[in-house]
Amino acid sequence: METIPWRGVLVATTLPLHPSDLGVDLDAYSDHVRWLADSGCDGVVPNGSLGEYQVLTAAERTAVVRAAVDAAPDGFAVIPGVAAYGTDEAQRWTEQAAEAGCPAVMLLPPTVYRADEAAVLAHYRAVAKVGLPIVAYNNPIDTRVDLTPPLLQQLYDEGLIVAVKEFSGDPRRAYEINELAPGLDLLAGADDVTLELVVAGAVGWIGGFPNAIPTQCVQLYRAALAGDLATALPLYRLLHPLLRWDSRTEFVQAIKLSMDVAGRPGGPCRPPRQPLTPPVATAIREATLRALAVADQPLPLEDE
Repeated sequence: METIPWRGVLVATTLPLHPSDLGVDLDAYSDHVRWLADSGCDGVVPNGSLGEYQVLTAAERTAVVRAAVDAAPDGFAVIPGVAAYGTDEAQRWTEQAAEAGCPAVMLLPPTVYRADEAAVLAHYRAVAKVGLPIVAYNNPIDTRVDLTPPLLQQLYDEGLIVAVKEFSGDPRRAYEINELAPGLDLLAGADDVTLELVVAGAVGWIGGFPNAIPTQCVQLYRAALAGDLATALPLYRLLHPLLRWDSRTEFVQAIKLSMDVAGRPGGPCRPPRQPLTPPVATAIREATLRALAVADQPLPLEDE
């Protein structure tokens, strides 16, 4: 287990829903958190995009965090997503996380409009007043707000953030972030650039597909962190046809389907997300089966 809670393999957890009414299945979720811990992961990030936080009620979001904290064994981090349309709401979610005993939170910039740098700074300053360490989440694809390396430097220099989940898809940013803010922890945020970012200095991975294949993902991360590319690279190549779905529009449905194939509680999503088309579903099933088979076969060596 990592001693710094936002380092290591943290799983951006999906949320099981009852098929009959799409209500939250907290028992299945608690079991999933325990299974991820038993599978070698270092923590979970509930109420992120994969957890469909945008379509949860306030009571549901609260219950999900409490369920994760109650299910987590000692040393297993629970770092909730606290994104919200308004800064006051994000601050309240952070206060709730502190009350629940969480060691940190993950915070997007304002999501209700394309915020400028002044608004981004004000947003993080307000939430930081709660006193919990903040992992910034840079997802310019979905939020239309880019936490550029210079802006991350300013956030870090002010003591507002301790790490960044980098989801721009551009591994070149890792080097600029390290140059401008060498003390800021870089976390891989998109599954399909994980190896590139860990090689470039990332000290953690907030991933989606560890929901379905945690053993393979932990093996990939640990090998990459150790500089063991003879293990990491062939494994990454075998997993990549699946991992790349984390960066596509259907990522929630894709990861939930992959979980179903792996025997985990994936299931349906709440609207407006719709079921996958048959060709997409077939591609994800096939990629998942290949990824699951990795655990049962030796990996090819790089010189073979």
